[in-house]
Amino acid sequence: MLASSDLLFFGLAAFGLVISPGPNMIYLISRTLVQGRKAGLISLAGVICGFLFHIIMVSLGLTIVLLKVPYAYAALKSLGVAYLLYLAFQAIKPNGKNIFEKREDLKHDSPLKLFSIGLFTNVLNPKVAVFYLSFFPQFIKPEQGDVLIQSLQLGVTQMTISFTVNFIIVLTAARAAAWFSRQPAWMKVQKWFMASVLTFLAVRMAFEKSK
Repeated sequence: MLASSDLLFFGLAAFGLVISPGPNMIYLISRTLVQGRKAGLISLAGVICGFLFHIIMVSLGLTIVLLKVPYAYAALKSLGVAYLLYLAFQAIKPNGKNIFEKREDLKHDSPLKLFSIGLFTNVLNPKVAVFYLSFFPQFIKPEQGDVLIQSLQLGVTQMTISFTVNFIIVLTAARAAAWFSRQPAWMKVQKWFMASVLTFLAVRMAFEKSK
């Protein structure tokens, strides 16, 4: 089992991931604004099932890699730091899109299609796979028990945080869109807050001692 301090830091990293706009967040917000909360929640169910796919595949793969290739951790750590800094830049880059902007090209879809699109949007989202591959190894300690169990524990933690944040986003998307349209300056504050969190995580990770 993982230590509480490790889970807390990993939870902060997972929070940084979920608040940084990506395919999942953009799809959920757009679908909710166009078709309503129910459609957004059905789409979210598909997204969460997509996380299960990534968790199982990555957990099985890391179980083999970490036990057979000792130097893999250093490479994955570097990938994690670079990826966090990339996300931080994406959050504040010039001419970035407003994630609460309503898309006029979306039509109303059936519940099955909503679920399917949410599922495949996440399964095919490289952001999720890279996060798992680069972050899981930094919290897994083979000497503390089964690597697969620790990987699954991290996956469930990340999935729970993602569900909670996205659930709140779906419920408040319409109000948030209206509020940000009246207060455009706060969109910049939100972007810089995300960038600050992600940069802090990258710096902390870079100076973490190797296993």
